[in-house]
Amino acid sequence: MGKETPILKVENLSIYKSGKKILNNLNLSIKKGEMFGILGSNGAGKSSLAYAIMGLKNYSINSGKILYEGRDITKWSITERAKKGIALSWQEPIRFEGLKVKEYLEIGIKDKYNKRNKCGEYLKLFGLNPDLYLDRIIDETLSGGERKRIELASIFLSEPKLIILDEPDSGIDIHGIENIKKVLKNTKSYNTTLLLITHQKEIADISDRIAIICDGSIEKIGETKETLGYFKKCEKCMGKTFV
Repeated sequence: MGKETPILKVENLSIYKSGKKILNNLNLSIKKGEMFGILGSNGAGKSSLAYAIMGLKNYSINSGKILYEGRDITKWSITERAKKGIALSWQEPIRFEGLKVKEYLEIGIKDKYNKRNKCGEYLKLFGLNPDLYLDRIIDETLSGGERKRIELASIFLSEPKLIILDEPDSGIDIHGIENIKKVLKNTKSYNTTLLLITHQKEIADISDRIAIICDGSIEKIGETKETLGYFKKCEKCMGKTFV
């Protein structure tokens, strides 16, 4: 049998934004079904990589390419990538003011039958009681953590092949973070690949493998325990102040 094609491969990727180089000759290969962590300090280039993979227009690829399931998607639009199963969870939680939670969740749901039960199932998955949340309005009465969990439930409901989680702990309290970590550990049963982007080693520790990014370049890639050990000791990783 031949070697399985990676679900995502980034080759020699250099990216500019507003004339400034933010990723430098970056290489990654992620296996199907893997939870792959991207770890680095704030400003290291982690989110820029996420946005480039998703296809945001203001991230200009100077050189290199992005391969998804063996196909070159470097010039694909966000819509084309989304249709092929790539999803991005933003750092900022959802802001669809005025919609009911169930209406928001139903937007991307593939199973058109028994919608309410399906939405309720995924809310429970992320620690929210469907009896209390399905009919709530998305407005200022929801905390940032509640909005974040609702967004994650919505993404998983759409059954993408690759989910990019950009700082999934953003705006969530300690209890909520532990709940999300517990859920993400069980995602292998969802036949989904996760790209987990974070600056916290306590979040990255649930990954199968980790890549450390520093100043837009890969500092190290390896198994989780070994790479976290390197991160904890590396003065370049831990001691630098990023803008």
